[in-house]
Amino acid sequence: MEAFEYRKGEMFVDRVPVSRLAERYGTPLYVYNRSYLLGQYRQLVTAFSEINPQIYFAIKANSSAAVISTFAREGAGADVVSGGELWRAIRAGVEPSKIVFAGVGKTVEEIDYALMEGIHCFTVESEPELERISQRAQVLNRPGRIAVRVNPDVDPKTHKYTSTGKKESKFGVDLERAMKAYELAASLPGLEIAGIHMHIGSPIMTVEPYAQALEKVAPVCRELKKKYPKFTQLDIGGGLGIRYRDEQEPFDVQGFAGVVIRYAKELGMSVGMEPGRFLVGNAGLLVCRVQYIKDNPFKKFIISDGGMNDLIRPALYEAYHKILPVKETADTVLGDLVGPVCESGDFLAAERALPKVKQDDLIAVRSAGAYAFAMSSSYNSRPRPAEVMVQGRKVKLIRAREKREDLVRGEKNPEW
Repeated sequence: MEAFEYRKGEMFVDRVPVSRLAERYGTPLYVYNRSYLLGQYRQLVTAFSEINPQIYFAIKANSSAAVISTFAREGAGADVVSGGELWRAIRAGVEPSKIVFAGVGKTVEEIDYALMEGIHCFTVESEPELERISQRAQVLNRPGRIAVRVNPDVDPKTHKYTSTGKKESKFGVDLERAMKAYELAASLPGLEIAGIHMHIGSPIMTVEPYAQALEKVAPVCRELKKKYPKFTQLDIGGGLGIRYRDEQEPFDVQGFAGVVIRYAKELGMSVGMEPGRFLVGNAGLLVCRVQYIKDNPFKKFIISDGGMNDLIRPALYEAYHKILPVKETADTVLGDLVGPVCESGDFLAAERALPKVKQDDLIAVRSAGAYAFAMSSSYNSRPRPAEVMVQGRKVKLIRAREKREDLVRGEKNPEW
């Protein structure tokens, strides 16, 4: 299914016109299709039904409580990378026993919080981290369950900033060090070896990198299973890609499932996975209103009220987002879609064929459900947008638009 479609020239989300949402809640505005979120999640569940994996939603992709709780009600856990994300997950209804905690820089405070909440396990990124978790587990008298993150050194053919499983990455340890890391873990009091973790990057559009990575990790799993009886879970990470461009083929979920199921059965291990973008990316839309059409002798600019502080992916990753008019038109112009932020990098689309629109028209930025609002900021003192979720004819405001007062909450102007 598509999360957004045209009907009689008008863009709809489920049964609600997008223009109606913009009029009611203002712009810029994030819009999510809840039916699409559920469809993506259930697609994974069905494809993997033979082994019933634990799905941990990667909260970094979209940390809205309404999104997290949508998946939690379906039985999902959470992949978190900070104490704040752990708090968000529990607040939204995720069972702590279904939470895995990743990230290279876990603080003592974060480790203590996770231990006291009783999370499933820590995804450990280094040997010093093993030692810290051991120390805190002893102090708090709580089991420190761990899975070492290994780097299979597979090139996922994605942007260098989102390729995370190569040997030069800051994440995890290489396969040669992995066995020694597990030996260290086994020697440290308070730790329990729960499994192994890998994550090779994102967004990945083919199954092959996963197959290559599992082929490299499988021998390590066989050795570890012989040594450690509680070594039971193979966490394959996330990174599943989505279609940002019409010409892209969808990610082959069935082929992916076939590869993972084969290795899981051969190794006799349960499976965890951490999808984020795949579940939420194409469920979201950023709706902006055109403020000006600016022509100069060299280029045409469509200037909207949505900018890089609202959606930074194009400026940060040179990411492509499809740009559509809310009122359908086939006419296009060559130019840039830019925002009001005082940066030359403030663009949502550059040197592209864009919809031919005029001042005050609404324009939609597709594939804005993942790493969009979650990475937004109030740069230039611009309050962050509202977020709404739609299912059928139901519309729910899931985050109010920030006010000017929100920009200075917590600020102090002391007397000197």
